[in-house]
Amino acid sequence: MNELLAQRVDALLINLPLSAQQAAQIQLQCGNKPALFLDVEGSAGVAQCQYQSASGARQAVDHLVALGHRQIGVLNGPERSASARARFAAWQQALAAHQLAPVCVLSGDWSAAAGYQAVMTLLPDRLPQALLVANDQMALGAMRALHQHGVKIPAEISLIGYDDTAESAWYQPPLTTVRQDLQQLGTVSVDRLLAQLAGETPPVEPLETELVLRETTAAPLQQTPDVAEIARQLQALARTLKRSS
Repeated sequence: MNELLAQRVDALLINLPLSAQQAAQIQLQCGNKPALFLDVEGSAGVAQCQYQSASGARQAVDHLVALGHRQIGVLNGPERSASARARFAAWQQALAAHQLAPVCVLSGDWSAAAGYQAVMTLLPDRLPQALLVANDQMALGAMRALHQHGVKIPAEISLIGYDDTAESAWYQPPLTTVRQDLQQLGTVSVDRLLAQLAGETPPVEPLETELVLRETTAAPLQQTPDVAEIARQLQALARTLKRSS
């Protein structure tokens, strides 16, 4: 930060995962120079430009519940990230609205490798019916792990990513995801920073997310009745009835 300020920049656009306290300290370092934060706790008293997690999380959860899913897991980003914490809180709130809670909570560092490794811990027999993933890259890794074990998407598990990166439409199958228009984020954040430079007070409203439906969600697979178990239970019942007669 000191190196940047020493270069006599006019303003700073800061895209680092920061707590409210860390952001306040950086704002103090900046003095009168405008600063805009892109990954900070929403409660921080600093200028910021971020997407609202609640609407996208609600749409994703509502979609899964409408399909019939009740066992829904979460693959979140790193705890240090304000965006990851906001998404997790939004998912929890959206699930609670349906009297549900995550059946498993995993985390990763946003990379495809982290998504792969996290889902491998659930294979072969501890998968939820559906998985909410905090970004598309981790969803890609998760899909690789599932494909490797022969798990069919979405027939055996539904998957929803987050971000709607350009590549997500080309995953196999194409990924259902929560869209954050990163081009819009760049445009709006620069406009807000320029407004600060002009002495204006920029808007503080978060940007809106949107659920993009593709091909990784479907109704949960109906479990095939265990014929042998049913026969065993009927035989036990018959013996009980015979003894009591």
